[in-house]
Amino acid sequence: MKTSRNYQKEYSNINELMHDRQGRERKAATMIAVLGDYFECSLSSLDLVDIGASTGIIDNYLSQYFRTVVGIDIDHAAIDKAGINFVKENLAFKVADAMNTEFSDCSADVVICSQVYEHVPDAKAMFHEIFRILKPGGVCYFAASNRLMLNEPHYDLPLLSIIPRFLAHRYVRWTGRGTHYHELHFSYWGLRKLVKKFRIIDYTGRIISNPEEFHAEYMIPPRSRKSIMARKIQKFAYWLLPGYIWILEKRRQDSDSTEV
Repeated sequence: MKTSRNYQKEYSNINELMHDRQGRERKAATMIAVLGDYFECSLSSLDLVDIGASTGIIDNYLSQYFRTVVGIDIDHAAIDKAGINFVKENLAFKVADAMNTEFSDCSADVVICSQVYEHVPDAKAMFHEIFRILKPGGVCYFAASNRLMLNEPHYDLPLLSIIPRFLAHRYVRWTGRGTHYHELHFSYWGLRKLVKKFRIIDYTGRIISNPEEFHAEYMIPPRSRKSIMARKIQKFAYWLLPGYIWILEKRRQDSDSTEV
């Protein structure tokens, strides 16, 4: 079965987590902790673009720390809701394509790309666009799931992301979770290849070792069985971790090249 991977329209209508203010703000707090650690200074002079803003909860939180925040998404309903709910001088929302944002070259200090790559039709094109709009020395906060995960969170189905695509489509239909499997996850090695143009600063291990420092207790409860298991996998089979958080730096010497 061949299935076209177009955009998922009105994603906020099929995923209630996009409306969970507490959950979204937890993610935003981790973003601030990681970016603050990376820059080692105030973020208040930096301009940020969030790709996949959805209902704007994360962007509203981030706007407390950054000079300007622009959240983009193809979800018209979500962006309309964000614009009504969150009104600030330094915060804006825009319906835009992650693969063609229409932002100027080298216009953003920071781009957020959190759990988005698997949803877009062409992740490589999206990262070409991210590279293009980042200023030299700018960074992308990249949170990504690993294809090699035991349970696929979007459908809550074991092994869904691992099995061949034609079986995954049938699996989703057989279980009544949808008409086809839209998301396309990459393995650890696929993710490395996807962002090869950037310098990777990996925060995954630090977050696993010290979740409190990065306000990530919701992901890795300290001293829990999950925490113990994550540390073991990190040490002996890093490529099997279910997800990663990386800072992707656009090197200053690469600023004249936009090929990813």
